[in-house]
Amino acid sequence: MPGTDVNRTIETVWRIESARLIAGLARVVRDVGLAEDLAQEALVAALEQWPRSGVPDNPGAWLMATGKHRAIDRLRRAAVQERKTQELGHEIELRGELERPDLEAAIDDPFDDDLLRLIFTTCHPVLSRDARVALTLRLLGGLTTPEIARAYLVAEATVAQRIVRAKRTLAAARVPFEVPERGELAERLAAVLEVIYLVFNEGYAATAGEHWMRPELIDEALRLGRVLAVLLPAEPEVHGLVALMELQASRSRARTGPGGEPVLLLDQDRARWDWLLVGRGLTALDRALATGGALGPYTLQAAIAACHSRARVAADTDWERIVALYDGLAQLMPSPVVELNRAVAVGMAFGPEAALELVEALESEDALHGYHLLPAVRGDLLARLGRSEEAGVEFERAAALTANERERTVLLRRAAGCTPRNGA
Repeated sequence: MPGTDVNRTIETVWRIESARLIAGLARVVRDVGLAEDLAQEALVAALEQWPRSGVPDNPGAWLMATGKHRAIDRLRRAAVQERKTQELGHEIELRGELERPDLEAAIDDPFDDDLLRLIFTTCHPVLSRDARVALTLRLLGGLTTPEIARAYLVAEATVAQRIVRAKRTLAAARVPFEVPERGELAERLAAVLEVIYLVFNEGYAATAGEHWMRPELIDEALRLGRVLAVLLPAEPEVHGLVALMELQASRSRARTGPGGEPVLLLDQDRARWDWLLVGRGLTALDRALATGGALGPYTLQAAIAACHSRARVAADTDWERIVALYDGLAQLMPSPVVELNRAVAVGMAFGPEAALELVEALESEDALHGYHLLPAVRGDLLARLGRSEEAGVEFERAAALTANERERTVLLRRAAGCTPRNGA
């Protein structure tokens, strides 16, 4: 196989196997940072050896065995770790991992427990939200530091510092590399789901930059969510989050126009929606509901998204049901943003005047200060009421607040459409 083909194969194998490789090594060395270093050393070894020897039949097992050899070598060089070296080496030799890695069986099953342990470790509450996101994308999403920096429009040095500090924090706090006990699962699972949803949201509606969406983040969040759904099939909110992401991702092709400009939900050509993803999302929602547990925030949001997905044309949308679902979401997760979204649904179900009253009551909310969608929604309601000049002012205010160039262009265009022309 030519060298370029081998390198391309190695890159593909790394993308597929890196998360499981790091997870398996972290189980052995009990240190996420060291596990990533060992995985990188195994990758370098593959780059050096595979072009000469050829790609092994089970490349994932080869990388794991190489990583474990490197782990043993490191431990042997550290006198303070002599006892651990002997125990580790004896354990690996007893299992025959040096000659025939038992990981081959695990690699046949892409959803082993080590991966679950890694997800819960990278999303541990001891880390800040930014650190959780960066570390999760790095170790489980397989994104490089420059890719994460581009995705979040921050300096590479900032991302690198977050990742380094996150690893140090986990090591200093001696966070165990394990799935939490049942009593701790709800709290820890909430952190995991939050990180995955944050990643998805940044991909679905980028907060800044020249692009309306970042498909690579959508894909990574979907992949992580699907992995978690297989690992924790009895957790309703896991299926609820997967359902929500599948249903929203199904609209991706229709969310941009020919020039990359945003196309809002009610204006989208629903024939361009990915109906395979819609079907997957509705199936995931059924799974969440079938568990019989109380409806959580992700499941409720998925139910709202399902109302849109079941309407083949916008006019068929069951807005009254959406309002009722938002009522439940507001009780479960009180938030000014939820109330703003509820106001939009009220405007569609019962008219703009009723919604405008709700929106204006939110003007005093500190949490919405600087939130561009508040004036954007108010502008839309004012425009529907025929109060064009006021609407134009609100759209301009919203445009000044958003950091996304595509969204700013749309808002300024709407503002211009509300301004009376000379002589009109």
